Amino acid sequence: MSWVPVPPESDFPIENLPFGVVRFPDSRVGVVVRIGDFVLDLASAGIEPYLCESESINLLMASGKGPEVRRRAGEFLCGTERGSIYPIDVVECRLPIFVGDFVDFYSSLHHASNLGRILRPDGDPLYPNWRQLPVGYHGRAGSVVVSETPVTRPQGLVTHGEERALFAATSALDFELEVGFVIGSRGTQIPPDHCEHHVFGAVLLNDWSARDIQAFENQPLGPHLSKSFATTISPWVVTLDALAPFLVKAPEQDPLPEPYLQACRDWALDLSLEVDVNDTCVTKTNFSTMYWTFAQQLTHMTANGAHVRPGDLFGSGTVSGMSPGEEGSLIEITRNGTAPIALNDGTNRGYLEDGDEVTMRGACGREFAPRIGFGTCRGRIRGNTQGEG
Repeated sequence: MSWVPVPPESDFPIENLPFGVVRFPDSRVGVVVRIGDFVLDLASAGIEPYLCESESINLLMASGKGPEVRRRAGEFLCGTERGSIYPIDVVECRLPIFVGDFVDFYSSLHHASNLGRILRPDGDPLYPNWRQLPVGYHGRAGSVVVSETPVTRPQGLVTHGEERALFAATSALDFELEVGFVIGSRGTQIPPDHCEHHVFGAVLLNDWSARDIQAFENQPLGPHLSKSFATTISPWVVTLDALAPFLVKAPEQDPLPEPYLQACRDWALDLSLEVDVNDTCVTKTNFSTMYWTFAQQLTHMTANGAHVRPGDLFGSGTVSGMSPGEEGSLIEITRNGTAPIALNDGTNRGYLEDGDEVTMRGACGREFAPRIGFGTCRGRIRGNTQGEG
């Protein structure tokens, strides 16, 4: 039992202890673990100071001592020594990792099918290759930001019905509900059942998307300016060890993937997710429905000999369930803006407006098992004032 008080419904019991990076009241920056409404300053607690007096958890992950540090933090928080903790509201959460590479996938069967029906109503919702490999694209690592960072409405080429595309601010700004996975050790050509040796943990991830910019630029090479302006992640990296009790069997794949993508172990994750726009819940879904698992994504990402390194990040792709109310993006919920949803304040939304705040939450939990949560992944939209004044 920890000597730190933890509310019963907290995302951060002693069984979780996710890693993060904060600025302390005295302006120091360091690695912490979260427990309840507090953080433990690992360096001040005497736990691997040379690894934890750092502006990211990259060094800690690369050392291979993450599990040991987490165990020692748990012992400290349940021991007789007191101190080295700070209330969460007196510290500033920072981006927990220095992101080297960022890859984003497109791995929900329901999301891909929903988009196909909206964008290609007269054709097959899925492209022929979709069931044969985890489709993905290489994103912009430098645009990954931590929760609470404002997101500026992006500009790009959009048509708005005109014959020629014009440079303008997007009017179809969307969120995408995703889970991000953080690489903790270097590797290449990683089999699915070896992913636990390379994936350190997970975060919530919002792959902000400008749908009108995306529609014009998407062919033939895929997303660029429509997604590279911002990707928001939650500040707490929940370790794979903490998530292990919630790994479950993935949905059946038909046809059976190539042998290099086949796994013997369970790599789906029973993780409940939800999204609020302002104070209105607009979707609730579960990560366990994903067609391609994060283990298969890592395998495919390295199958050609590409290397992953500590701090690399990959996104799951939008998480959508099969039923109404389980869609992971506004393009699905509002059918590309044609069926706006009502918010609790009496206004309607097809896509996000300036001032809107998107909040994502996620937690694993079962009867007789502790709640393992991620906290929030939040961003507020601000207008693009470029050229004004």
